[in-house]
Amino acid sequence: MKQIASTALALCLAASGAWAAEATADVKNRDGDRLGAIRVTDTASGVAVATITLINLPEGAHAIHLHETGDCSADDFSSAGGHIAGDRAHGVMAEGGPHPGDMPNLTIKTDGIGEAEVFLPFLDVERDLLDEDGAAFVMHSGLDDYRSQPSGDAGERIACGEFSERD
Repeated sequence: MKQIASTALALCLAASGAWAAEATADVKNRDGDRLGAIRVTDTASGVAVATITLINLPEGAHAIHLHETGDCSADDFSSAGGHIAGDRAHGVMAEGGPHPGDMPNLTIKTDGIGEAEVFLPFLDVERDLLDEDGAAFVMHSGLDDYRSQPSGDAGERIACGEFSERD
């Protein structure tokens, strides 16, 4: 039912021309196995929406962020750089936060699946994801504490996906 409602909303907004830009990323683990995808869409309200659907991941809560460079080639995904930060601090618990690329921790269920829709009020798809060096989605091994600078003390990077413009 949730999927039907999301699809219906997307079709209505698309038909009305309610959003300008959309980017997608196929997410992979360190072995190169595909884990799912993330889609980020600008909306008429000015608030971007990220739709995340991931599979085959370790159970528990994991930090997820949008990173400044669209490059997942390093073994540890460090080539994705830091968070998309703009002129903001990291985390919703920090004064001057959150970064445009900060998102809530994602809970992976016992079946290895994690799904979420996240509002990103400080993110612009064209400016932040589709710029010259691109951007990446990164999942970390641990939780984001929503306050430690610059990245929430979230642990190693366990999954990554490079954004591209959606056709």
